[in-house]
Amino acid sequence: MITLVEPHPRFQRSYLCALEEFAGEHRDGDGELVLPADDGFGGVSFTRDSLEDPAEFAALCAFRIGDARPSSPRPAGWVPCTFLWIADAAAPDTYLGSISLRHELNDFLREVGGHIGYSVRPSARRRGIAREALRLMLPVARDLGLPEVLVTCDDTNVGSAAVIEANGGVLEDTRLGPGGVLKRRYWVPTSPAFD
Repeated sequence: MITLVEPHPRFQRSYLCALEEFAGEHRDGDGELVLPADDGFGGVSFTRDSLEDPAEFAALCAFRIGDARPSSPRPAGWVPCTFLWIADAAAPDTYLGSISLRHELNDFLREVGGHIGYSVRPSARRRGIAREALRLMLPVARDLGLPEVLVTCDDTNVGSAAVIEANGGVLEDTRLGPGGVLKRRYWVPTSPAFD
């Protein structure tokens, strides 16, 4: 059905189409396209138009892949993060969404952000893709030495709550997030119960 793959230039056309589908909607798990420079970090500024250039799109892919390395420059306070793209197994150049795994939790992530974020492009929703992507990301977290991960969602996002619960998520509590939005906080084991 799906695979998780490193960002790659072959997804350029499909990724750009997905950006249009999102129409400015926040894309959890896809990272920011614009990050200002700060001490030790040169900043990045990708736009929908600039990503039409194959070299610029390749630079975005390299930046996402590099973020997993602890030594890579990043904004102050940010943690290493593995970004993977959700690809259609039957059409391997088709981008269906993104999922990310933060290797550790800072204060913000511990409160409302969590270890894992994901988004599925609107035309691919309600097909079980998010549930399967989260399932496939759990062994990646386990390989990083994380026995469980914190995964959060808006309290009103019943679809995302169902995805997390289907992967063994146990609700710890709800907390007030940015903009006064209530966030559900789930802990998800990275090893299946039968291991």
